[in-house]
Amino acid sequence: MLKLNKIEPYILIAAAFFPTLLTFCYFILFAGSDGARAVYGVGKTIQFLLPAVWAGLICRERFLLRRFSKRGVVESLVFGGAVFLSMVAAYYVVLRYGVLSPNSVATQEITNKLATFNANVPTFFIIVGVFYSLMHSGLEEYYWRWFLYRRLTKTMRWNYAAALSSVGFMLHHVLILGTYFGFTHWVTWLGSVGCAVGGLYWCWSYKRFDNIYPLWISHGIIDAAIFVVGYLAIFSL
Repeated sequence: MLKLNKIEPYILIAAAFFPTLLTFCYFILFAGSDGARAVYGVGKTIQFLLPAVWAGLICRERFLLRRFSKRGVVESLVFGGAVFLSMVAAYYVVLRYGVLSPNSVATQEITNKLATFNANVPTFFIIVGVFYSLMHSGLEEYYWRWFLYRRLTKTMRWNYAAALSSVGFMLHHVLILGTYFGFTHWVTWLGSVGCAVGGLYWCWSYKRFDNIYPLWISHGIIDAAIFVVGYLAIFSL
C-alpha cells in the first residue's frame, strides 16, 4: 500500500492532463485526417478505463452503488435547466448574429470537425448529441469527480481538490473552444471559465450528496444544451 501511495500522485497528475493531451491530438494534431477518429477512440478508452483499473484492480477498492438523493436530483435539474435556458437564450440574443452566424469562421470550423466524425448531417448529429448527453456526461463525472476529485480529497482539503480537478476539467475545453472561436476570443474564455465553475459546482455537489447521479443529470442537461445550440447554428439558419 505504501508503494501505491507513492505512485498515486503521478497517476492523478496524468489523469488531470491526459484529456487535454488527447484533445490536442485528435482535435488539432490529427485534425481532418482519418487518424482523428482512431486517436479519439483509443484515447477515450484509455481515459475511462484508468479509474476502474487503478481503483478496482490495482488498489482493490470496492465499487459501491449509491442511492438517489432526491434533494440532489432536484438541485441538479434546477442547475442544469438554468444553464440550458441561458445557453439557448445567449444563442438567440447574441451568438447567432456574430460568432455563430451562418458564414462565421466558428460555424464553418464546427461543420468541418463534424465531417471528420461523419456527424455533419442532422440524423447523426442528433445521435452524437444523445450519446454525449446520456452517456459521455456520466463517464466524465465518474472520471473527474468520482475518481480525480475524490482521490485528491484524501490528501488535501476538498476545496483545493475541487479547484485542481476543475482546472484540469477546463483545460481541454480551452483547446476545443479556442479552435472554434480563436484563443483570444471572449467566447472561448467565457465558456472555459464556465466549465471550471461547473466543475466546482459538481465537486461541491459530490461532497454533499456522495454520489454522481445528480452531477450526471445536470451535466447531461448542459451537454444537451451545447448540441441544441450547435444544431440551431449549423442546420437551422
